[in-house]
Amino acid sequence: MSRERIYLFDTTLRDGAQTNGVDFTLADKQRIAALLDDLGVDYVEGGYPGANPTDTKLFAKKPALKRAAFTAFGMTRRPGRSASNDPGVAAILEADADAICFVAKSSEYQVRVALETTNEDNLASIRDSVAAAKAKGREVMVDCEHFFDGYKANPAYTLACAKAAYDAGARWVVLCDTNGGTMPHEVSRIVTEVTRAVPGSHLGIHAHNDTEQAVANSLAAVLAGVRQIQGTLNGLGERCGNANLCSLIPTLKLKSEFSERFEIGVPDDKLKSLVQVSRTLDDMLNRAPNRHAAYVGESAFVTKTGIHASALMKDPTTYEHVDPGAVGNRRKVLVSDQAGRSNVLAELDRAGIAYEKDDPRLTRLVEEMKRREAIGYAYESAGASFDLLARRTLGRVPEYFSVTQFDVNTEQRINARGERVTVALAVVKVDVGGETLISAAEGNGPVNALDVALRKDLGEYQKYIEGLKLIDYRVRILNGGTEAVTRVLIESEDETGERWTTVGVSSNIIDASFQALMDSIFHKLVKSGVAG
Repeated sequence: MSRERIYLFDTTLRDGAQTNGVDFTLADKQRIAALLDDLGVDYVEGGYPGANPTDTKLFAKKPALKRAAFTAFGMTRRPGRSASNDPGVAAILEADADAICFVAKSSEYQVRVALETTNEDNLASIRDSVAAAKAKGREVMVDCEHFFDGYKANPAYTLACAKAAYDAGARWVVLCDTNGGTMPHEVSRIVTEVTRAVPGSHLGIHAHNDTEQAVANSLAAVLAGVRQIQGTLNGLGERCGNANLCSLIPTLKLKSEFSERFEIGVPDDKLKSLVQVSRTLDDMLNRAPNRHAAYVGESAFVTKTGIHASALMKDPTTYEHVDPGAVGNRRKVLVSDQAGRSNVLAELDRAGIAYEKDDPRLTRLVEEMKRREAIGYAYESAGASFDLLARRTLGRVPEYFSVTQFDVNTEQRINARGERVTVALAVVKVDVGGETLISAAEGNGPVNALDVALRKDLGEYQKYIEGLKLIDYRVRILNGGTEAVTRVLIESEDETGERWTTVGVSSNIIDASFQALMDSIFHKLVKSGVAG
């Protein structure tokens, strides 16, 4: 049986750009548009031509997309003006875009309060704007703003707005839950009623996440008849965000209730790049990825307790709703003070560390891991440090080099411009195969200075760490008082984009940082297959 097509409309570059703290450059928008096009999204909404210099430049010459329709966003003609005499409409029509998405008020209350015009003039504005865009040969969409709230207050008028757009020739009439307060059962009921007037094959859903139900509302709308979903990567958007395409796409692809009835433009091989796409966006925005995000989060397929780990080793479906590899993620069994032998064995298997099940050193590893967790180490958050602990316990980590001494100083002084500055200097003495190497470096803080000095010259091993960089540094004080114990977690990345986390614990923050930095370097050397 043939499946119905669901079309994906991404508004990361427009609605997502309204996220607090997000500011896309022109290069960012062009790169993200290409990323979305490669993923298999049907429409990429680039922004609002004429609203700001970046979007105006973007629509002066659209990105060269292979399959996605590059879409311009803007308002329908303003009250009291014709479509041909409205500068906003003119900017949209002149934009280099494949499609146009007009936003129109569809709530009688909003028409009266926000637009300060009549119901009939608003309907005429919708019809005129769609007609003007169609005359330019563009595919046209109309986002019916405040649709669900308007429908609950005055269904006849809200439905008239949707009908006006459809009758004027809009390819898509998008029902917007602008304030994000509609419940899934309401979406289902209202969409069902709307499909009696406008075919579902011409309806879309645009859901905001103010009640944490944007994805649920979008899926409810699909089951009720809509065939276009609007959303953003990682759920970006104003206030609480928009429907998250990183959750919607795999649900549509992997859950039989949807995959057996519908198809989307994202092929299986591109679905496997979803984690990479999600992380790439976070990297561009300099945001830490949401570890607990569905499907793509680092913790999405994590198991902690020993009973669960034992079951996972026998059959992954015991505690996984989908195969993590389908979206480019991976299974992870945590090792912590709650872990049993099963967790440790599963993590050794994941890391590719060979062992014999009756090796008494495995018992010693479990005991040592729990002893360290008791004093503050967090191996469930620092898999690379656990790998090293396991390899050392089982006797499989070369002593590539040793740091025989380091010194870190912080000095505050007045510079030549009369400014008060704080400078950190680190000196590290390293023994590499019997040769003593001394490196010094300044940094914007003592840990940065130590990191730079430590990685400045490691002799024969230097070439293996050239692409290594520290991308995140997290500190937690484990107890109070002047003798507080400090835990440091360092996330590192290599030249291939692979990331790992290491941990250090000490009453001295510099010492804790040093432990985590050393583990990061040793992990990179082990991962690179370097012999000692």
